[in-house]
Amino acid sequence: MMAEYLPLVLFLLVCLVLLFGYPVAFSLGGTSLAFAWLGTYTGHFDDAFLQALPNRLYGIMTNETLIAVPLFVFMGVMLERSRVAENLLDTMASLFGTLRGGLGISVTIVGMLLAASTGIVGATVVTMGLLSLPTMLKRNYDPAISCGVICAAGTLGQIIPPSIILVLLGDVLSAAYQQAQLDMGIFSPDTVSVGDLFVGALLPGLMLVLLYLLYIIFVAVVKPASVPAIPVDEKLEKGALLTKTLKVLLPPLLLIVAVLGSILGGLATPTEAASVGAIGAMLLAFSQRQLNLKTLKEVVTGTTKVTSMVFMIFIGASLFSLVFRGFGGDEVVTELLTDLPGGVVGAMVVVMLVMFLLGFILDFIEITFVVVPIVGPILLAMGLDPVWLGVMIAINLQTSFLTPPFGFALFYLRGVAPKQISTTAIYRGVAPFIVIQLLMLGLLAYWPQLATWLPDVVYG
Repeated sequence: MMAEYLPLVLFLLVCLVLLFGYPVAFSLGGTSLAFAWLGTYTGHFDDAFLQALPNRLYGIMTNETLIAVPLFVFMGVMLERSRVAENLLDTMASLFGTLRGGLGISVTIVGMLLAASTGIVGATVVTMGLLSLPTMLKRNYDPAISCGVICAAGTLGQIIPPSIILVLLGDVLSAAYQQAQLDMGIFSPDTVSVGDLFVGALLPGLMLVLLYLLYIIFVAVVKPASVPAIPVDEKLEKGALLTKTLKVLLPPLLLIVAVLGSILGGLATPTEAASVGAIGAMLLAFSQRQLNLKTLKEVVTGTTKVTSMVFMIFIGASLFSLVFRGFGGDEVVTELLTDLPGGVVGAMVVVMLVMFLLGFILDFIEITFVVVPIVGPILLAMGLDPVWLGVMIAINLQTSFLTPPFGFALFYLRGVAPKQISTTAIYRGVAPFIVIQLLMLGLLAYWPQLATWLPDVVYG
């Protein structure tokens, strides 16, 4: 009887090792190997499962979709070095600053643009915190509201394409969708691509930005003293402001249109569009006079580190997946989810809740590589749409990263916020945005067409 729960023991043991602070990739791989050795010794595990590891590693190496990861990372790191965020914040502040709540609106819009340009959450939160928080506090903005806006805007990179999480999630869900159809006896399965997920996430992502803006406007009406306007005499003349806005806003917008437009128009795959984005980021840095050998070396080094981390985690997760299945983990999870009251709705609620809680201790990469391959085929076999499921997971993890006391975005901002900003103020600031996130999840659950309509229109 106890042998049936060995896969769950393995999963909990991996989480426990991670809580001790060991590197994720080695925690996944090392714990799985140790558990496999113990299972072989006791007769509960067939080591033939490990013979599939070389094929899995070769599959990772030859996966064309995953080439988009280093390219999008390069694009994001290059844009960090090109002072795009600083120029955008300065311009948006001049454009909206004379309105109550204008700086909050500016931060949200810049967060959206950076999300569509970089897709790297941690870097966006840190950058926005360093650049905009001192300005907002200087203009007598409420510290809690300032922190909440920055954290919420910084996490938009989770859902607005081209997001790295959507690239990874799309690849994992594609494999899960094919497995689900094969399990159902469909031997000519449909496919779902990263492009489908990009298009599906576009409308919910923009709706989320709109809800953020509406909240800031509401605060400006109800509590105007907490989000004051910049004095009128500091506003640039209309002609100068228009010129500055076009000069600063046009290049990143063109880059976004080039990347997303090529995908939406069917002109390029996400991998090909990522290469367009990488070249476009270099041209943008060159136009800002930020591109030189030193910068290029820093960008390449940063890209290599992040990409190596992602693929090492992927290898560790592949080893974990093999051992988990070798212990019969698939059957255990299937029984647990199918026996829940409420059928597919109950299973979906439980999976979303588990992922939300895991988001406190695991990054989105670990959750995508470890959890989604386990629960994805089961949920998809129950009839859920893969694009809708992917968008729901992305928004759910975004909500988790905002939620106290362990949300990653809160730690990122805490690391760069002034000492006079209390941790309690950060928690109070993000609370309304967590409610907005949950509202968006509810809307998406009630109207799946918010995620599925646009892919149907674009790809038929």
